[in-house]
Amino acid sequence: MDEDEKNPGFGLKVNAGIEQPSQINPDAIDKIKRRKAVNLHSDEYLKGIVSGDRTILARAITLVESSLDDHRKSAGQLIEKCIPYSGKSIRIGITGVPGAGKSTLIEALGKLLTLKGHKVAVLAIDPSSEISKGSILGDKTRMEELAVDRNAFIRPSPSAGTLGGVARKTRESVLLCEAAGFDVIFIETVGVGQSETAVHSMVDFFLLVLIPGGGDELQGIKRGIMEMADAILINKAEGENIHRANEAKQNYTNALHLMPPSHSGWIPLATTCSALQNQGIPEIWDMILKYSAFTKANGYFDRRREEQDVKRMRKTLQEELSRLFEQTEGMAELIRQAETDIQHKRVTSYSAAYNLINEFIMRTSK
Repeated sequence: MDEDEKNPGFGLKVNAGIEQPSQINPDAIDKIKRRKAVNLHSDEYLKGIVSGDRTILARAITLVESSLDDHRKSAGQLIEKCIPYSGKSIRIGITGVPGAGKSTLIEALGKLLTLKGHKVAVLAIDPSSEISKGSILGDKTRMEELAVDRNAFIRPSPSAGTLGGVARKTRESVLLCEAAGFDVIFIETVGVGQSETAVHSMVDFFLLVLIPGGGDELQGIKRGIMEMADAILINKAEGENIHRANEAKQNYTNALHLMPPSHSGWIPLATTCSALQNQGIPEIWDMILKYSAFTKANGYFDRRREEQDVKRMRKTLQEELSRLFEQTEGMAELIRQAETDIQHKRVTSYSAAYNLINEFIMRTSK
């Protein structure tokens, strides 16, 4: 008589010899272990990044974005070690008016490129909340399909109040992504009309995305950046918008011919697409490839990268001097006092600045 006959009221049994599966995902356990290793050495970071470990890459970018002194020192060492592995990508800046479909466009382009065997990184500069300083948008929710692509990496970064809404450490993040093997880097701006110059200074190809029939009151952003754009893309060219998109394309083509010649020798183009319906996307990538080949052939591509490196050195110098200035003992209090004096008209802003500089020199020369 078996157990069921002995215990007729017992309706459940576990067959002997069948090992029950673990209720914990082993991949999740591995991630938890890696997260616990907070203080990785720069060599450990480098090894993880170069091997394509996206978890380590994300943590390295967090390290680079940190303002803590210990983190800044570690980040600097890591960046230096990653430089020999970087520089092999094409960096594409994408800007445009809010609602132009920049994220949809990046997802469509990104999916096309990963199918072609490319590795795509997206550094999306989110506007920061003035209260929490955190990201408001969250591009992973706007690029759902690309976010789960194993050959894509999406990193929304809060602008944290820096000039033009550009994340302070985006350039370093680009180097880390390149070291991780990503050969196409997209940098998406918020499109508020202030961050374009900074992004233009860190990319190879600059794409301005507009919408048909937007009107000058919505697209005033274009006036200051059309001369920076390597191409103008009229998105949402679908349905009833097709006629207006083609009309806008012609208008912008005419306007581009009136612009002064670009330093690269490239003649900017205006074209249309529908990112939502995935129409015209391959043509955009072909245009970017033509630009890359053209500027590499005439030497502009490498020359521009060199100029960007010099500008980054100057920017780093300004940031470090400003940090040193404010962290020197007693200077923060003097700066606050100077601000109060300016507000109460007791001193001019110029005099206050020069007084602070002289005080800083005296304190650091002791």
